[in-house]
Amino acid sequence: MFKRLGAYLDSIKARDPAPRSRAEILLYPGVWALGYHRIAHALFRRRFFFLARAVNHWSRWLTAIDIHPGAKIGRNFFIDHGFTVIGETAEIGDDVTIYQCVTLGGTSPDNGVAGKRHPTILDGAILGSGAQVLGPITVGRRARVGANAVVTKDVPEGAVMVGIPARPVLVEAETWKQDWMPYGTPCSQMFDPATQKLEIMRCEMETLRKRLDAMIAEREAAKAEHEPKLFSPEQRDSA
Repeated sequence: MFKRLGAYLDSIKARDPAPRSRAEILLYPGVWALGYHRIAHALFRRRFFFLARAVNHWSRWLTAIDIHPGAKIGRNFFIDHGFTVIGETAEIGDDVTIYQCVTLGGTSPDNGVAGKRHPTILDGAILGSGAQVLGPITVGRRARVGANAVVTKDVPEGAVMVGIPARPVLVEAETWKQDWMPYGTPCSQMFDPATQKLEIMRCEMETLRKRLDAMIAEREAAKAEHEPKLFSPEQRDSA
């Protein structure tokens, strides 16, 4: 057990340059939240739902991280800083990194059937701070989701997603081959001038399209108001 704990702490140290020792990492809220989740998940699988929720409630109060006892989490999962929400049917693979204020949220089933409502995050994925990954979608291996992105569709393996709604951006081959990159998205991709200009143009086109639709609707309404009304033969006879 201590060997596995040491390997887990070392995996965090490899992804976070801040701590000077394993002991310092033991104070991280993400480490405590994952430890409590292992207990809560074991109780949940044995159908001790109330006890599992009680452990979850205590963990949330202590760490400000809310992981539903039903969520399935693999090895070397790292939540940096915290304030994260992970839903019941979420599935997380190995070596996944999540930064602060991330939500693995679910969809509300209209048919009343619970089912798979939350995302699946495959091995090595990185979710930047404030990212919202919603619904029963899959984030591929080694994919990166940029800060504050809203993901509602499947993410291919190795893709970099930015924006609202999230869209893939081009990544250099040298960047894709790296074993791990902090904060989820290369700065050269997040702040690429060409990408920013395209985003501005897209927003302007969307605004113009909405204005055009509104003008067409107003014109049709005015046209209908001034057109002479036609009466049926029965209406003319009664008049």
